[in-house]
Amino acid sequence: MKKGFTLVELLIVLAVIAALMAVATPLALNAVRNAKASQVAQNFRNLKAAIENYWNTQKPTNPTAQIGTAELVPGYINAIPANFTIGTPSSVTGQPGTYSITITYSGQDVDINLVRANGMGEVTSSGNNIVLTFNLQKWW
Repeated sequence: MKKGFTLVELLIVLAVIAALMAVATPLALNAVRNAKASQVAQNFRNLKAAIENYWNTQKPTNPTAQIGTAELVPGYINAIPANFTIGTPSSVTGQPGTYSITITYSGQDVDINLVRANGMGEVTSSGNNIVLTFNLQKWW
């Protein structure tokens, strides 16, 4: 009697492995999508907190000046994450001393609904970008 596997046994093993891969692959891809959305939501939160801290600590004399890397790094955040941009503050019409700031994520690898599900319900879409707009009050 010869030792070894028959062709049928090998085909059965390959079929079982293929079935397991068919089940595991979509689960892994969903986990990666959810993780990326969670990371984007956390970056929005961190940038918003850094801008609010800068605004309330530095009390800018010209609130409509650019808030960017030079103002936030390294005192308020370690680095601006990739694909994120911070818009220039603009006055809110009819609300003196209130300024609107926009943070934009331009990476096109995240579903906005997943970002909203990760605690950032206030984000909106602008074309292919995900946008967070919030107001800051000048109290000084």
